[in-house]
Amino acid sequence: MASISIRMEMYPDTHYAALAAGGDEGAFACLVDRYSRKVHQLILRLVDSREDAEELAQDVFMKVFRNLGSFKGECSFSTWIFRIAYNTAISATRKKRPLFTPVDEGVMECLPEVSEEGGDRIAYLRRAMEALASGDAAIIMLFYMEDRSVDDIASITGLSASNVKTRLHRIRKRLFVLITQNEGV
Repeated sequence: MASISIRMEMYPDTHYAALAAGGDEGAFACLVDRYSRKVHQLILRLVDSREDAEELAQDVFMKVFRNLGSFKGECSFSTWIFRIAYNTAISATRKKRPLFTPVDEGVMECLPEVSEEGGDRIAYLRRAMEALASGDAAIIMLFYMEDRSVDDIASITGLSASNVKTRLHRIRKRLFVLITQNEGV
């Protein structure tokens, strides 16, 4: 096991992808080790069910394995695998349209500032994230937790970069409203 983690640190994803495309199961195991948690987290944000997320993550890695030969390196490997994960999860949730509550601009201007005091801010944020539509939660996760650029998110989601920027702006507003509602402000 230690040899795999040492091996993972030594080479970039593209090296392992090329080896795995040639049938090297150890190289594919390195990629699975490197991305399984992140892929699972992304899918979980989209499907809201641990069991479904685990099953879909397995589907993603099966798709990755079958399609490694089609990875041309035009984007980073991580962007490529996140795109597969995102599309797989979206396809699985198409029948379940999430509810979206638009944020009224007038309401936003009337809300007081969120207090910096108290350790409950993280709890408020978690509750607010859970209340977001799954696609919105995934965009926030990719941007803030995975530190992906707007262009990467656009590539992963199939949205335009300007649409990603607009959605990030609206999601931040929505989070603000949800957090202040949780605080009882």
